This record gives sequence, C-alpha cells and structure tokens, in this order.
Amino acid sequence: MLAFVIRRVLQSILVLLVVGLVAFSMFRFVGDPVDNMLGQERTQADIERLRSQLGLDQPFAVQYFKFLQGAAQGNFGVSYRQGRPVSDILIERAPATLELAAVSGFLAISIGIALGVFTAIRRNGFTANAIMSVSLIGVSLPTFLIGILLIYLFSVELGWLPSFGRGDTVMIGGWSTGFLTESGLKALILPSITLGLYQMTLIMRLVRSEMLEVLRQDYIRFARARGLRDRAVNFRHALKNTLVPVITVTGLQLGSIIAFAIITETVFQWPGVGLLFINAIQFVDIPVMAAYLMLISVMFVAINLIVDLLYFAIDPRLRVDRTAAH
Repeated sequence: MLAFVIRRVLQSILVLLVVGLVAFSMFRFVGDPVDNMLGQERTQADIERLRSQLGLDQPFAVQYFKFLQGAAQGNFGVSYRQGRPVSDILIERAPATLELAAVSGFLAISIGIALGVFTAIRRNGFTANAIMSVSLIGVSLPTFLIGILLIYLFSVELGWLPSFGRGDTVMIGGWSTGFLTESGLKALILPSITLGLYQMTLIMRLVRSEMLEVLRQDYIRFARARGLRDRAVNFRHALKNTLVPVITVTGLQLGSIIAFAIITETVFQWPGVGLLFINAIQFVDIPVMAAYLMLISVMFVAINLIVDLLYFAIDPRLRVDRTAAH
C-alpha cells in the first residue's frame, strides 16, 4: 500500500511539472503584459525597464524555473494588473469558489446517486421514465445557457433569487462565508444548481446503468432466492458493487466542477478564482493565470489519488490482486 501511494505521488509530481510547462509555454502567445501596463506615451526605455523588473527579459527556462521554485513555496509572484502578491489574491477569492464547488458537488453526488438508484429499481415506472427524460436537459444544454434560463425564470420573472453576486458574507478567521447570511444562501442557489446539474445527470445515468447491470448478476438472484429483503439486496449488495466505477467518474467530475466554475462564475459574476482567471486573460496577467492552472492541476491530481485509495477501501478484489502480484 505504501509503495502504491509513493508511486502515485511521484506520478502526480511529474504531471504537475508537465502541466506547468505547457501552461507557461502557452502564456507566451497570449500577449505582452507590458502593452497593458504602460500607456500610449511609453518609450522604448520604459518598456525595457518594465520587462527587466518583471523578469520577462530572461530566457524562458529561467522564468519557468523561478516560477516552479516560487510555487513550491506558495509564492506565485506579483499580479501584473493589481500589483499585489498572487497568493494573497487567491486566498481572498478561494472561499467563494470552494463554497460554490462544495455545494454543487454535494448536490450532484447526493441527488445523482439517489435518482440513479430510484430509476434503476423503478425502471419501468412512469416517474423513473419522466426523470430520465428530464435529465436530458442537464446533459444537452450548455452550462451558460442553463444559468441564463435560471436567471430569467427565478430572478427576472419571479424575483425570488438574486441574479449575480455572492450576497452578504461573514468573516470567520480568515475565511469569508456566505453560509451564515440569508442573502448569501439565496445567492448560492442558482450558481450551485447551474454548476452541478450536468454532473448530477451524468452521475445519475451512470449509477442507473451500473446498477441495472449488477441487478442482473447471479449473486443478486441468489440473494433474492435466500429470502433477503429488497432493501438489503438493492443497497447492501447491488449499490456497493456499483460504486467502484461511480467513484472514478465522480472524482473526475468533482475536479471538473472546480475547473469549469469559470463559466458559472462569469454568468453570475461570482467573485471566485474562475472570474479572476477570466479577467487575468483580458489583461495578460501571466502570474495569476499560471497560479490558477497550477492550483486546478493540484486539485485534479489530489482527487485522482483519493479515488485510487478509495478503490482499496471499497473493492477488496483489488487488494487481493495486488497482494497476489507481489
């Protein structure tokens, strides 16, 4: 088990290095930040002086090495646009994105698994078929269109929920949260539904498909022949064996929730790191862009590592196979 974890960690470090190299290389073609930082009356001497201050006159390899060295220490440089440390900006914006992602992930997993189990058990019922038909909306429509439709219905027409912003927040230590205010909770509803709807429908359909396959297995028939109740068969035997592939997709989707929060945050003007990234692209703020992509990569790698470890906890066959291989 320890060797498996070490090997996965080393692979994760390699992935992060490659992602950082690709991202840092792409940013060279986004534009020159000096053009946005200096006015039209700039001189060539001003340009050269600013490029020297930012370290843009150094070779690419040197810039990349300094970026990795600073990132390993939590220092991502200074924002070209705001003139502040990028780490401070990310700390300010991270609570909004993490709270939005947490609520969206919770809704996607809990409702997705529950509806998947229900539609598998009641697969011939009218309600199950209606749910499967409605779920096509979450799979087919793009995220930004879902957000616009929700804003039009619940904000413009009904006036029940706010259409943008995070609402009032409360500081707890260094963490700003909207969970403790009424306006903060209301502001969270539409963005979380928009962000988690696609993942919820995907998880629901996967759970339904896998559970239908498991319910056809011989050991399920044997369990029913032994006189076990339907609840025990469906949840103790069928659902447990359904969770292994579901964990894989669910883990990746949780990473996608954070990565694709950019669209939702843009639609709802949610003050998170996704909106920060969009603004950074417009102003060619390379330190912010690089820091954002590195953080997203770290989250994806960490989630994949947790998923691999959960395999061992849920499916004993993997532990047996690995022990036999050694």
